[in-house]
Amino acid sequence: MKINALNKSFQELNAAIKKAQNTTSLLEIQNAAGQRYIAAGMEKGRVVHIYGTPGNDLAAYNCGAEIEVFGNAQDQVANTMDGGKIIIHGRIGDAAGYAMRDGDIYVMNECGYRCGIHMKEYMGKSPLIVIGGGAGDFLGEYMAGGTIVLLGIGCNRTMGSMGHYCATGIHGGRLYVRGQVPGDKISKEAKVVPCTAEDLEKIAVYVKNYCEYFNGNFNKLMYEDEFVKIVPASSRPYKAVYVNN
Repeated sequence: MKINALNKSFQELNAAIKKAQNTTSLLEIQNAAGQRYIAAGMEKGRVVHIYGTPGNDLAAYNCGAEIEVFGNAQDQVANTMDGGKIIIHGRIGDAAGYAMRDGDIYVMNECGYRCGIHMKEYMGKSPLIVIGGGAGDFLGEYMAGGTIVLLGIGCNRTMGSMGHYCATGIHGGRLYVRGQVPGDKISKEAKVVPCTAEDLEKIAVYVKNYCEYFNGNFNKLMYEDEFVKIVPASSRPYKAVYVNN
């Protein structure tokens, strides 16, 4: 079923989406233009294709739906996501994956600030964000679990692919970064370590998926540059500022 979002408020669009879910599992939304909360709280078995630019909180609280955006997406995509998959054929705004605890996000191009903030792992669930381009400041801020993969396509190799303060407050999870990681970009709560053979096997799966979604060159992305791993330097990075219990 196709829904034309042209000139619809976010309330009108989301009402139309909710109504359509009762009759079909596949929705195509045309002419999205900044409407918020599209596909929020959708459950497994739903598929949504979006043409245009969805607004803030796309797929917030996603519980298993598969959402594909043929364009850019604004801020807080997948806020508190709990399952499913989001594929963005463009760039993504700030705070993508905020507090997400399961599901996958694949972004063809770059992301804004604070991507992956407060990501966590919960009862065997583990979220994933794969970014094709570069990332803004505070990538992986306060991460408590999950995985971020930064491919850095098109970025200056010497300058690195992320902004400053990467992994500030990290106390769980891991980031895989393709290429160099300048020391002044990493927070004191994190450390850079070599990837193990097991890490590289996992990365290869993520890169393969990325290439399938966006017609990328697997061998180039996987083997022309090395990957490194960013992990927490401590499981309690701010222990000194709290009263001992």
